[in-house]
Amino acid sequence: MQRPDDDRYFTEQELRDMKFRSLGTDVLIARTCRLYVPEYISIGDRTVIDDFCVISGNIDFGANVHIAHGCRVIAGREGVKMADFSGLAFDVTIFAQSDDYSGASLTNPTVPMKYRNISRGRVEIGRHAIIGAGTIIFPGVNVGEGASVGAASMVTKALEPWTVNFGAPTKRLRQREKTMLALEKQYLEELGLSAPPPSPSVDSAQAK
Repeated sequence: MQRPDDDRYFTEQELRDMKFRSLGTDVLIARTCRLYVPEYISIGDRTVIDDFCVISGNIDFGANVHIAHGCRVIAGREGVKMADFSGLAFDVTIFAQSDDYSGASLTNPTVPMKYRNISRGRVEIGRHAIIGAGTIIFPGVNVGEGASVGAASMVTKALEPWTVNFGAPTKRLRQREKTMLALEKQYLEELGLSAPPPSPSVDSAQAK
């Protein structure tokens, strides 16, 4: 991946000066993004973050991760991890923490924490997982390797690897093809790299 000649993206030196927890090579981040506390953020090789995204909290983006325009990744201290080749389409939101909406406590950051009840949970997005436009992912969700989520879905529970899912809340529709794994191998070999073994399956009890 070559860096574009226009000034839409931060230069490599500008990214280095932000002092990310770790920063790979050939990373593209649009200047219109808001990156809160880069010291908590790790970004792998060849990752792209497009315009108008908000990236906040303890975050680990792998290699070849794509964050499309207008996404929000709100990781808090619990964290969000997106593995290699995973991606978010336009306007996806990931929350690793959320207020209690039941009415049993006060909500929003204008009141002291003793009056609030925050739900927290680390979010992990597996290799080759793709999240459709406008989808919301809730705290504690694990999206398995190769899982896909249709547009405008609401993900409240773990999704099994290599499945196609859609809805609010999401429901499993069918298995997803794995042809891309051969393409990944070919692509990485061209870069002089090797593909890692498949990730462990998500616990089936979680995904039901």
